[in-house]
Amino acid sequence: MTVTTASIAHRDQDLVTGPQAKATARAAAPDAAPSRRAVWAGRVLSGLATLFLTFDAAVKVLKLFPAEASTSELGFPAHLVPTLGYLQIACLVAYLIPRTAVLGAILWTGYLGGAIAIHVRVENPLFSHTLFPIYVAAFLWAGLWLRDSRVRALTASPSSQGR
Repeated sequence: MTVTTASIAHRDQDLVTGPQAKATARAAAPDAAPSRRAVWAGRVLSGLATLFLTFDAAVKVLKLFPAEASTSELGFPAHLVPTLGYLQIACLVAYLIPRTAVLGAILWTGYLGGAIAIHVRVENPLFSHTLFPIYVAAFLWAGLWLRDSRVRALTASPSSQGR
């Protein structure tokens, strides 16, 4: 019985050894720690999106003219501009806290999806206005995917998880 168990265990092991085994294991294991390059690339992507969204929220909270004018053009009353800014700040805080970053990304996806719907409704140009929220969301999610192994595990195929 022990011989059978040992041979089954040996057969299930990866026969690749040396540096190639480490690279294969790292690529196949979605829960493995991301490389330093991936973490920094994720930080840069997340940082770019965060800078843009912080600026956008600040303009709205401060009730600056461009925010009020553009919101009115989209069909919303100008008095809602600060409320939208505070909503953005709440989503941003959730995204910037590592423990709640996935929740923050989900909240941002919903918010930006609404922005897409509004731009479609007023028939704004496709690539410059309507799809711009998708570009921002892609930066948010790509940055999170690169720096967080939990997010990579969500998108891993069953074969890479050893199933």
